Amino acid sequence: MNLAEAVVSEEFSPDERARARAYHRPLYLALLLDLALGAGVLAALAWTPLGDWLFSPLRSLAPVAAAAAYAALVTAFSTVVRTPLAFWRGWWRERRWGFSTHGAAGWLADRGKGLAVSLVLAAAAWTSAVALARALPGWWALPAGAALALAVLFLSFVAPVVLEPLFNRFRPLEDEALADDLLGLSQHAGVPVREVLVADASRRTTKVNAYVSGIGRTRRVVLFDTLLAATDPTAVQVVVAHELGHRRDRHVAKLTALAMAGAAVAVAVLWAVLGTRIGDPRTLPEALLLLLALELAAAPALSWLSRRYERVADRCSLDLTEEPAAFARAHLELARRNLADLEPPRLVYVLLFSHPTPPERLALGRAWRAAHG
Repeated sequence: MNLAEAVVSEEFSPDERARARAYHRPLYLALLLDLALGAGVLAALAWTPLGDWLFSPLRSLAPVAAAAAYAALVTAFSTVVRTPLAFWRGWWRERRWGFSTHGAAGWLADRGKGLAVSLVLAAAAWTSAVALARALPGWWALPAGAALALAVLFLSFVAPVVLEPLFNRFRPLEDEALADDLLGLSQHAGVPVREVLVADASRRTTKVNAYVSGIGRTRRVVLFDTLLAATDPTAVQVVVAHELGHRRDRHVAKLTALAMAGAAVAVAVLWAVLGTRIGDPRTLPEALLLLLALELAAAPALSWLSRRYERVADRCSLDLTEEPAAFARAHLELARRNLADLEPPRLVYVLLFSHPTPPERLALGRAWRAAHG
C-alpha cells in the first residue's frame, strides 16, 4: 500500500468513499455519452443528408458568408441536441446532490451565454479558414496556423476581463487583515499581485475553488466566496499560496504557449487531411471531427502535464506557508465540500484528471512534513 492509499483509508470513511463513487461514476458515463453524441452529430452532418438539409438555406450566399452562417448553425444545432444531457449533468443532478444553488432558468441563461460566445468564436474561426483557403489554395495553412495561435494568445489575455465577467461578478477581498496577509504572501513568493478578487460563485454552487488566470496585466488570483465561507484564514492562505505557485512558475503562460503550438499543429493536420477542401464551407463537420480526435489523442499528455504543475504548486504552497496542518485541513475541506473522487478509475484518471486526487495531495503534504521536520 502506497502513501496515498493509506491516506484514503485513514482520512476518509467508507461512507465518504462510497458516496464519492456514487456521485462521480454516472457523471463519467454521461461525459462519454456526451462525447459520443457530439461526435455522432458531426458525423451525421458530414456524411448524411442531414448536413445537406442544414446547409441548404445557405447555398445562395457567397462562400465566406456561408462559412460564418454554417459555423453558427452547426454550433447551435450541436448545442441544442446536447442540452438535455448537459441539463441533467450540470443542473438537475447537481441540484439533487445539494450543490446547485440557482434555478433552471439561471442554468439555461448561462448555457445561452456560453452558446453566444461559441457562436462568435466558431464563426470567426471558420470564416477566416475558408477565406484563406480560397485566397491561398496551396499554402493557406501557414497564415491560418499563425492566426489561430495569435487568437489563442489574445483570448488568454482578454478572457479574465471580457469573458469571465459574463458569468461571475468579481470584487476585491473585503477582509483587510486577510488581504494584507495574502499580499504579503505574494511578495514573499516573488510574484506580487495588485489584488485578490472574490467571485460570487455562491449564486450557482456550494462547491469551493480558487484559480489563477490571465497573462501580463490581466493576471489575477480569484477566490470563490464559498471558499472564504468554508475555511479558516490560514487554510485560505494555503490555497492562495498554491495559486501563487502557478504564477511564480509561469504555468498559465507555459500552457498558453503550448495551446498556441497545439493550434498550429491542428491547422497542419487539417491541411494534411482536407487540403484545399477547407475552401468549401460544407467541410466544417469533418474539420471539427478531426479536431475532436486530436483533442482526445492529446488528453493523456495534457492531463499528466497539468497534474505535474499542480504538484509543483502544492509544494510551493507548503514552502511558502510552512503550514502542513493547514494544508491538510484545506484539502480535506476541499475534498469533502466538492465531493471529490477519491479513487477514480485508472483510465478516467489518465484521460481527465487535471489535478492529483485528494489522497495524493494529502500524501504530498505528509511527505513534506516528514522531510522538513
